[in-house]
Amino acid sequence: MKQQIALVAAFLLGSFADQNSNNIAAVDHSGDIKYLGIERNGVEVFLNIPYGQDTGGENRFKPPRPFVPEPGSIFNATAAGPACPQSLGQWFPPVTLNNITEISENCLSLNIARPKPSDRNGCKPLPVMVWIHGGSFWVGSNTEPTHQPDGLILQSVQAKNPVIHVAINYRLGFFGFAKSDALQDEGSTNAGLRDQRLAIEWVRENIAHFGGDPENITIFGQSSGGLAVGMQLLAYGGTKPLPFRRGICQSQALEPGITGNFTSDAMANLVEYIGCGNKSTVNSALTISCLRGLDTQTLFNASFDTYVGDIAHNIGDVWLPTVDGDFIPDTPSKLIKEGRFGQTYSGENVTYMFGWADGDVNFYTDYAIATANDTENFISTYISNVPEEDLSTLYDLYPVSEFEPPTGTNLTAEFYRSARIFRDILMVCEPLFLAEHFVKFGGEAYMYDFNQTVLESVVEATYNISKIGVIHTSEFAYIYGNLSHYEGAVTTESDELLLQRASRSWSGFANGDPSEGFGALQGWQQAFDTEGNVNIFVVGGENEGLTSIDGPKSTDAMKAQKLRERCGLINSDDWIKWLQY
Repeated sequence: MKQQIALVAAFLLGSFADQNSNNIAAVDHSGDIKYLGIERNGVEVFLNIPYGQDTGGENRFKPPRPFVPEPGSIFNATAAGPACPQSLGQWFPPVTLNNITEISENCLSLNIARPKPSDRNGCKPLPVMVWIHGGSFWVGSNTEPTHQPDGLILQSVQAKNPVIHVAINYRLGFFGFAKSDALQDEGSTNAGLRDQRLAIEWVRENIAHFGGDPENITIFGQSSGGLAVGMQLLAYGGTKPLPFRRGICQSQALEPGITGNFTSDAMANLVEYIGCGNKSTVNSALTISCLRGLDTQTLFNASFDTYVGDIAHNIGDVWLPTVDGDFIPDTPSKLIKEGRFGQTYSGENVTYMFGWADGDVNFYTDYAIATANDTENFISTYISNVPEEDLSTLYDLYPVSEFEPPTGTNLTAEFYRSARIFRDILMVCEPLFLAEHFVKFGGEAYMYDFNQTVLESVVEATYNISKIGVIHTSEFAYIYGNLSHYEGAVTTESDELLLQRASRSWSGFANGDPSEGFGALQGWQQAFDTEGNVNIFVVGGENEGLTSIDGPKSTDAMKAQKLRERCGLINSDDWIKWLQY
């Protein structure tokens, strides 16, 4: 049963709470602003709260404009709002369960979920976790069932580390990452990242009226959401203060191709397809004016019809952040090497967590790979700028003899070899590169390898592929406490117990330490210690616990990944140039 609750939110001072009821009041100097929400699964939820104005028409591509409610406004925050423009229906399984039924360019909204009054540690402001969803900057919304926050909040309460969760919408695809000289000249690049920044600033300015601590915000995201969390750390080259103090990059923090031609090519193809110009006029102001004059659906259809998602086109990650001299002032790798990281408003360094799923990109690797030639074709197509002789050096670091298939699979050793090379390039070595430099310049970093999943049974039932491994999004079921959301998944008591440990560690990190809190994963230390070790916490599986990547403090399973040697090559200056970030 959903019970209506009310919150009167203010933008200035004067909040108070009645601990014996669901009514919470806060008053500003100009009048009451009221939000009506729901109680769901033992938490309080406020949906579709606007943080930005409509981004359609003349405002298309432009930086978002803050939404400022009229004094005395009452918002019905009991139902989800529209998603930002994307395909209706579901994205491909097994990673997405959401059914997108409504889209709009007036989509800049956020959802807030918090513990009930009796679960909030009295009047103490709570840490806030701001979720940036993934989906290749192409699909997704703040209502995806796999990251519904109720379970995370309830686990945080049980750990005695209660948190507030905020999930945001932001512009996607062509609408969020359109690229041209004309857009750069008017400061209208990276609209999706600017949306995210505005949403985080909104949280910082307003979350106190929902019981949150504006000085204790953690942003976190997975896949392209993890990339976004990485980009927010580098935003403005560190010249503007960060409106958060912690970040979690799950299965991405950077991405090959950001300085390549993927987004430029996608933009040119769309402009020519829709009749607003051609490849020689794509950078003109007249082209942008034409694009702004068309309706939302026509533009999305054109972006969909020209979208290419094969391995040669960055597995579909073609609408990427742009080096624009402003939000991203220089190439990400250069910003990182120069230590141009943002600090908090009070001038403090922030803390980040970086991690991946153990078999992260197995689901996106060609299942038909069976020979060494197949592996080389797959990898060379993905990173086509790397010279052939240097690719040979890479392949030599991953001998197929080290990738014996597990018993009972219908996949080959070469498949697992290809998937590991692919994983290390995209999901492992870049976060290690970022983390190493981040710590060098005064930041603090934790790292993890998530090594348990309930998705293998889903993939086997859906695709007749066995032993796919711990794939992309595997951590969702645990950290969000949503094991039951995966229809057909086979779960065990081990999964239920890991749900508690992992979820409580994520909320523990938001409280200051991933090992903080009753029932959290214990022994999680920072990634780089004074002895030169690189520490990674393996979450779940047979080897759960802290391990170094090599040396006497490393487990055999981690040593076998050879991350120091392999990432040493992939993170070298020449390879960074070829990988284009």
